[in-house]
Amino acid sequence: MTANLKILEEHACFGGRVARYEHASESCHGPMRFSIYLPPQTVTGRVPVVYFLAGLTCTEETFMIKAGAQRYAAEWGLALVAPDTSPRRTGIPDETRDWDLGSGASFYVDATEEPWSRHYRMHQYVAEELPALVAASFPVDGNCQALCGHSMGGHGALTIGLRHGHRYRSLSAFAPVCAPSRTPWGQKAFGVYLGSDEARWRDYDTVALLKARESQALAPMLVDQGGGDPYLERELKTQWLEGLGGGALTLRWHEGYDHSYFFIASFIGDHMAFHARHLGVT
Repeated sequence: MTANLKILEEHACFGGRVARYEHASESCHGPMRFSIYLPPQTVTGRVPVVYFLAGLTCTEETFMIKAGAQRYAAEWGLALVAPDTSPRRTGIPDETRDWDLGSGASFYVDATEEPWSRHYRMHQYVAEELPALVAASFPVDGNCQALCGHSMGGHGALTIGLRHGHRYRSLSAFAPVCAPSRTPWGQKAFGVYLGSDEARWRDYDTVALLKARESQALAPMLVDQGGGDPYLERELKTQWLEGLGGGALTLRWHEGYDHSYFFIASFIGDHMAFHARHLGVT
């Protein structure tokens, strides 16, 4: 394990272990935290890894506590990594004033506008720095990885995966924010983090990226959406994914399910099986 990592807590879980760490991030110029689940198969060698990006107001603990994914990860020999949803305590004025901007609400972009641009570099952190740190510190195969996420994190998983397709074997999302450049949450965040040039926004918009990549080979994608999600029409626009992806995208609708972790827990086994298949362990 690298000296850069400070362990915060550790627990036995399904024959493996869950732990939380803090480290000094070069991308975010300050401390960042993540949780990791290492399945029992790591005793004998390196394992594939699924990164999970959580949604607005969540932390690095939320997924590990609420989703119930460790049971499936232990069965198939998958490591799970969940980073925090933003830098914290950066000293930026009003960083914690709004629940949908700043702390806990990075939207997984690399901010270009002051005062956010020094610390809010979450795209780079998730795509580059964190995987390199994990591969160097744990028995995880950095060449065999997948991305999953929920809501804002579903947006992050899909956009990061689409922009760095060669790095990920598969992508999945629960109730993702699909077109943030055209919905209130995204427009608020993008205007502050990326400025008024909306051409920059398209780099972080799943619908725009899929349309721009219609002729390209894409990683397999699975998206689950609850039909009873209160954010669907105003913020998510998941229906706009219909017909996109050139056959690489499977979009499933689940009547009666909402935006909560009860929804995620209901179908996380399907997502783990999907990633296990494409990561070559089933």
